[in-house]
Amino acid sequence: MKIDRHGRAKILTQEEIQLLFSQGLATARDRALFGICLYTACRIREGCTLRTADVYDGRGEVRETIIFRKGNTKGKLATRCLPVIEELRRLLLDYYPNPRTWFLFPGLGSKGHLHPDSAARVLRKACQRLGIVGASTHSFRRTALTQMSNEGIPLRVIQEVSGHRNLEQLQKYLEVKPEQVRGAVSALSMLAPVGKRAYDGPISQGEVEEKEPERITR
Repeated sequence: MKIDRHGRAKILTQEEIQLLFSQGLATARDRALFGICLYTACRIREGCTLRTADVYDGRGEVRETIIFRKGNTKGKLATRCLPVIEELRRLLLDYYPNPRTWFLFPGLGSKGHLHPDSAARVLRKACQRLGIVGASTHSFRRTALTQMSNEGIPLRVIQEVSGHRNLEQLQKYLEVKPEQVRGAVSALSMLAPVGKRAYDGPISQGEVEEKEPERITR
């Protein structure tokens, strides 16, 4: 868990996500920004540097996919085009920069784009009001990637969404819950020998003799 900006960003629960989007994030802009982070698993900088044309078409309608340009991604590895699911589309329909700006989330005075640190402050204040501890802007990315992994999505497919250079980097993002470990270990019960009695202490020599099969004599 992240404390005073140290440690790993927490995985958000469904209840915490509901609280953030219904009570914590006060503006349509903030809900749209963090909705993009949650429903595309993008980094906060990738969200802040989106151009309006990457999300809306010339008529102001939400595109079928969001374009994360190569130059704005970490490591500048490749451009990613990710589909807009219905939950995200609703958030984007509520938000549209008016007047239309070059950047989807313009900075102060409509100069440049919203700085990631400014977005982080918005989230910290929302979490403080709601009593959510350990969350950061990176929580949305970690939550999204962990959810996909828990749903059994192959890591190679998740990598296409996340934009990680390799699977080793991706796996560091994924959280394993204690109940998942218990479930994994419980699955080993199928390896128990069929008909094996429960262990109830050492077997005496007499018991061994009683259990010896009778010899067949001719």
